[in-house]
Amino acid sequence: MLGVAALAISGNNAAAQGTATIYALSVALYRAGSMVKGLFQGRWGIDLLAVTAICSTAVVGEYIASLVIVLMLTGGEALEDFAHGRATRELRSLLERTPRIAHREEAGGVVEEVGVDIVGPGDILLVKPAETVPVDGRLLSDAGTFDESALTGESLPAERLAGDLLLSGSVNGADAIRMVATSSASDSQYSQVVALVREAAASRAPTVRLADRYAVPFTLIAFVLAGAAWWLSQDPVRFVQVLVVATPCPLLIAAPVAFLAGTSRAAKAGVIIKDAGTLEQLSRVKTAVFDKTGTLTQGRPVLTGIRLAAGAVLSQDDLLQLAASAEQYSSHIFAASVIAAARERGLPLLPATGANEHATNGVGAHVGSRRVLVGKPGFIKENTTGFERTPLEGGQLAVYVGVGEKFAGTLIMSDPLRANAVETLAELRRLGVTQTMLLTGDTSSTAQHIADSAGIGNVQAECLPSDKVAAVAAIPVRPVMMVGDGVNDAPVLAAADVGIAMGAKGATAASESADVVIMLDDLSRAALAVDIGQYTMRIARLSIWTGILLSFGLMAVATLGVIPAVAGALLQEFVDLATILNALRALGRRPGNRRPTAQAPAVSSARVRPQVQSDGPGPALE
Repeated sequence: MLGVAALAISGNNAAAQGTATIYALSVALYRAGSMVKGLFQGRWGIDLLAVTAICSTAVVGEYIASLVIVLMLTGGEALEDFAHGRATRELRSLLERTPRIAHREEAGGVVEEVGVDIVGPGDILLVKPAETVPVDGRLLSDAGTFDESALTGESLPAERLAGDLLLSGSVNGADAIRMVATSSASDSQYSQVVALVREAAASRAPTVRLADRYAVPFTLIAFVLAGAAWWLSQDPVRFVQVLVVATPCPLLIAAPVAFLAGTSRAAKAGVIIKDAGTLEQLSRVKTAVFDKTGTLTQGRPVLTGIRLAAGAVLSQDDLLQLAASAEQYSSHIFAASVIAAARERGLPLLPATGANEHATNGVGAHVGSRRVLVGKPGFIKENTTGFERTPLEGGQLAVYVGVGEKFAGTLIMSDPLRANAVETLAELRRLGVTQTMLLTGDTSSTAQHIADSAGIGNVQAECLPSDKVAAVAAIPVRPVMMVGDGVNDAPVLAAADVGIAMGAKGATAASESADVVIMLDDLSRAALAVDIGQYTMRIARLSIWTGILLSFGLMAVATLGVIPAVAGALLQEFVDLATILNALRALGRRPGNRRPTAQAPAVSSARVRPQVQSDGPGPALE
């Protein structure tokens, strides 16, 4: 291009025109190859206008316009690269912060710098000030402060005490700390986040496909207008002037930029959207279905009472101690609560042998000379004598215990509703979600109590995983969004139109089968995901139509012959810029939209390690 300018300035117009024409036609030939390749990929006609515009301007001698069109195309790609980088900044920041080294304590207290890939469970690590925690582990120092915003979206520093869980990818505060690794790098939380981000970044936006469908009518209308202008004016230059302002860069750029901006915004808020089509589905959700334990409720049941069976010879403390000893082999959330209750009463856990898992029902183990069974009422009734179902009040949960083939008693527990559950349901209704449902494996009385407290109208209780899948499939008002956190939620998350996993507690199977993973233990992020989906799709479509309408307006004016080809090419560049800037609005929060209230992040011991939370050998009430 500089050579053409030099030739024109020196007065060699013929040489300048010839050079520009050869260069422009070469670019057109290259674009034609891309166009043919796009046709085989199902992208119809999006480059045809650009190729025709370049060739026609060269044929009628508007070689400067040809160069401007070429510059516009390359400039549009540069603008797209800029917008892509701006839109994916949060996604890239997650990838760039991947821990690579660790400081491992060797024998004698010597600290050695090693690659994070060779760190294994049990290794003692030193994390220096402002350094990234390399793998998941537990704090050995008395206390520490950590920035977990890259994982959870929570901006406030997290304070941790000795024995607390540390997440890989969090940033240490001002003091060096010691920790013991509980996971390898590949099994740690940050690696899971990075894998989800890469999956999201590699996906193609649904509105990109939508833009491809717009290309056919857009191209046909542009050719009709250009042909009509030529026929009415009897001037082939008029044909060129119309096509120059019809180049379809807005269709190529606007939709993917808006999608990437929305995905990046969600990632910043601790919501990882894994698949491109999920944003469109989120924007249209009409039914929201919720799991109960750990989703609508806090997922940390507390023991509120112990009821002994009639004629029982055990004391309440004996029953609790035996149940907790058997529950050592269960990863269900209720098992952890039973064990915690025993420890609070100062009851030591007894050695247990012969533990057997009974998926979704309970656990059995020999504690001393006695066989202890802990779990659901049906499981205990089938395996003991003298079973009595315990009457429960609203919100109470029952964990039944059998000792020595006899029913021994019941542990009464309560799992309170999350503080922001009511607000989240109200926000979903404001966003257009018309139907809500609670699906749970718990008893009808407890499920109805939680549903009434949260404002959910439809309840199905005592569901197995297969029952949940069938219930979601039968919902007539779609798309359906399912929110859950446990392993037994994995099938129904995969079956829903949009599956959202509360992944902060490390339910790996649920996270892998879900379309959206919420990295912060905050139910309100489910409503935020719907909000982001709606806003992003609105911006994407608005950007596409902005480009189309501006191009049509310029084409209409160009048919009158008042826009020279060079000026038209420059005006089209401003159309590109306008659509890109509009698409980048998806990075921001909708004006006047109230951000859902976040709960303080509750980091549990099961947050990162793959745990069987719901269908292991514990009570499995969910």
